[in-house]
Amino acid sequence: MTVRFFSFGEDSMVDTFYAIGLVMRLCQSISLLELLHIYVGIEPSHLFPRFLQLTERIIILFVVITSQEEVQEKYVVCVLFIFWNLLDMVRYTYSMLSVVGISYTVLTWLSQTLWMPVYPLCVLAEAFAIYQSLPYFESFGTYSTKLPFDLSIYFPYVLKIYLMMLFIGMYYTYSHLYSERRDVLGVFPFKKKKM
Repeated sequence: MTVRFFSFGEDSMVDTFYAIGLVMRLCQSISLLELLHIYVGIEPSHLFPRFLQLTERIIILFVVITSQEEVQEKYVVCVLFIFWNLLDMVRYTYSMLSVVGISYTVLTWLSQTLWMPVYPLCVLAEAFAIYQSLPYFESFGTYSTKLPFDLSIYFPYVLKIYLMMLFIGMYYTYSHLYSERRDVLGVFPFKKKKM
């Protein structure tokens, strides 16, 4: 008789959304308060880059994943949740401690460095989620609508346009985060010495 305390197989990845989807939707909705904190001045950060990050998560979670049950069963949902939570655990811990005046060098470095490999992977996973959802939006016609005067909105086209904007937003956010990292950590590009 074998007792297994922890199993991480195909079923657990497929069932990720069913297990924690409600909690993720609640947490991502609450994370919108971060924009208010930045606006009011509680958190010293720039509003627009954070707005882009939160908007892309809300769109992916609520529009792409939640609205298509077939997408909820994809492995990319588990990967997205892991990446998002990894970044949030470090960022929110660092931000919370910074607000009360506590600073740990390792946490500061991790907060300013972890996003460098993980954020582009998040955007790629988000793009892959959109790509995987397109056939379902096409076949079911979700969010596609017919407007007066023979106009219509075909939602898969909207998603394809958003897909391009996602990478433009990633470039902007990545540039901003890198600049912020330089300021916080005091890391500057090396200058060649003149001989």
